[in-house]
Amino acid sequence: MEKKSFYITTPIYYPSAKLHIGHAYCTTIADAIARYKRLSGFDVFFLTGSDEHGQKIQQKAEEAGITPIEYVDKIVAGFQDLWKRLNISNDDFIRTTENRHYRVVQEVFRRIYAKGDIYKGEYKGLYCTPCESFWLERQLVDGKCPDCGRPVKEVSEEAYFFKISKYADRLLKYIEDNPDFIQPISRRNEMINFIKQGLEDLCISRTSFDWGIPVPIDPKHVIYVWFDALTNYLTPIGFLDDPAKFKKYWPADLHLVGKEIVRFHTIIWPIILMALDLPLPKKVYGHGWLIVDGDKMSKSKGNVVDPIGLIEEFGADAIRYFLLREINLGQDGNFSRDALITRINSDLANDLGNLLHRTLNMIGKFNDGVLGNPGPLQLVDKALIDVAKDTVIKYKQLMDNMQLSDAIKLVWTFIGRSNKYVDETMPWALAKDSAKKDELNRVLYDLAESLRIVSILIIPFMPDTAQKIWKELNLPGAIKSSSIDDTKWGGLPISLKVNKPVQLFPRIEVEETQPEAENIQLAKKKTTKDVNVMNADNIGIIGIEDFSKMDLRVVEITAAKSVPKTEKLLEIMVDMAGEKRTIVSGIAKFYTPEELIGKHVILVANLKPAKLRGVVSHGMLLAASKGNELKIVEVDMPVGSRVK
Repeated sequence: MEKKSFYITTPIYYPSAKLHIGHAYCTTIADAIARYKRLSGFDVFFLTGSDEHGQKIQQKAEEAGITPIEYVDKIVAGFQDLWKRLNISNDDFIRTTENRHYRVVQEVFRRIYAKGDIYKGEYKGLYCTPCESFWLERQLVDGKCPDCGRPVKEVSEEAYFFKISKYADRLLKYIEDNPDFIQPISRRNEMINFIKQGLEDLCISRTSFDWGIPVPIDPKHVIYVWFDALTNYLTPIGFLDDPAKFKKYWPADLHLVGKEIVRFHTIIWPIILMALDLPLPKKVYGHGWLIVDGDKMSKSKGNVVDPIGLIEEFGADAIRYFLLREINLGQDGNFSRDALITRINSDLANDLGNLLHRTLNMIGKFNDGVLGNPGPLQLVDKALIDVAKDTVIKYKQLMDNMQLSDAIKLVWTFIGRSNKYVDETMPWALAKDSAKKDELNRVLYDLAESLRIVSILIIPFMPDTAQKIWKELNLPGAIKSSSIDDTKWGGLPISLKVNKPVQLFPRIEVEETQPEAENIQLAKKKTTKDVNVMNADNIGIIGIEDFSKMDLRVVEITAAKSVPKTEKLLEIMVDMAGEKRTIVSGIAKFYTPEELIGKHVILVANLKPAKLRGVVSHGMLLAASKGNELKIVEVDMPVGSRVK
């Protein structure tokens, strides 16, 4: 029986500079999905690549005193090196400067031109060079590009136009008839509103520069970079040269893109396909941005994170785990070095690493490294097996719905349950009683079997770690040949001799350069008109009875705005499990109101209300400060949780 195909793509990244952690996030998501689909028996084609044409690249090359192809060759080699280091399992890497792509782009232009959907005219309007985007006056925000916020310039030149307005109603109907086509729903609604405002015919050629694919019927023109780039998805699957392959993989099952380019992929790209009489992709998913320590990455801010350095320091699997576990797909997510180290120490070293190490140690110590014939099931054993079976069922459901973060958390819940099983059964005590040998064998088998199942479930997220666990269990072959069906309980062979444990994730020790009291301070409301930060030196010793009087709760910030006529104060609305509160906090110099929305923070909920600049504050947010820096304390816990 022929395998069902699955075609997944990332955006093709623009080589104007090195890739950052946000690009790594997108590609890691796609890789995890591709690996899961292979695990589930699909014939997967996973594509990524580089988008190498356009005015910005030509300008960068001129500034560097080299040709455009020399400029992009060096940067694209860095792309490919990063994906190798991050263990990305793409099946092809498309470069838009390749001859195979030139032929596809020019053929697409010819076919749409022959259909009468491309015409020559003159373009007069506004153009954003960094985004390679054309805009109408009404679409600008404060006179600037609505995507990147940078200035646009007026251009006037002869150009070819694509009649996308002709297809607006047809596209709108398609989106409304196929609710899964654009995901998440928030992106879908944005695109529907954009189309309803009216689509103008798209300028698809330029004459003011020459770094691009020539228009086949008029070589003094080069094809607009987005018209060129979007057709990359057709090139590697045989659009021109392999009809059987093209039939197998098209339409794409999933285009995974950043939310800032959803418009190109859900308006321009579908209309190109409609003009070619080709089926549309099954789904375009616009994921959120990865921000750093609460702030969007920017070269000017100096907070762009290079993933190469992180991989060299912490390993690829630790980075993959953090990115996939920490961020819910579709939402913006925060990256911080401190949070990464915390996850490595708690989840990878303590939970997974400790389970593997103690299990193999006990098998070695109590059974000479060999799994004995397990005895009858006890209630405690059945409880673990039930959790394992339930985990696999729910895992499949979550992964099929691209809920990667929840799937990882589910696996780690099972890892935690397995660690608890050790404490419940106390194999060290069983080993002291020869009459309980069968019971000991059962416990050791169940632990090793739990690890075998975990190793398969983490293949999409942590492929190297999965293989290491497989090797330490001394299972035959490579784990990559496993199937999701192999997670059925009982697949571990009896009499297997396991290997000695090797530490998966050594704990990362963080040096404290200052006493804790100097690093963590509470934002204390004063009786004066402003809110400042308490000096830690003024904090006296308290007893547990004093601390127990504080009601600390996890709340979500739902709205925030500046308090008029103040520089420091923000009026913040929080949700505490259905109870709404107003908080006045002196953090305006450290956060804009927009940055705070959606954060889960800690509230001192039983603080006496106080009026500040005419606003009654019902509580206080916890913050940490050092020198001139201050950050509110964020937690990954449900709203209403008590902090103890």
